Amino acid sequence: MIDLEQVRKVALLARLELSPEEEQQFTGQLSSILEYVDQLSELDTANVEPTTRAIELSNITRPDALEPFGDRETMLNCAPDREEDFFKVPKILDNES
Repeated sequence: MIDLEQVRKVALLARLELSPEEEQQFTGQLSSILEYVDQLSELDTANVEPTTRAIELSNITRPDALEPFGDRETMLNCAPDREEDFFKVPKILDNES
């Protein structure tokens, strides 16, 4: 189903360096995969709704709600460095740029 030249082309596009043995191995493996996919095309999926997963999943998240922090001083005391009522962070921008 897939030949050695096609494997070499895919390896080139994927920027893979394959040994001759690996090229032969992948030729067989990719052919097996494509044969399996070809078998799946024989199934009647006319009444099957498209999905992105085999099982339905949903994230369990809390609503994003703005809430004031109770004690500002406690929060500032947890900071590694502070200046008056602010967090002090290292300078990341250079004036020369």
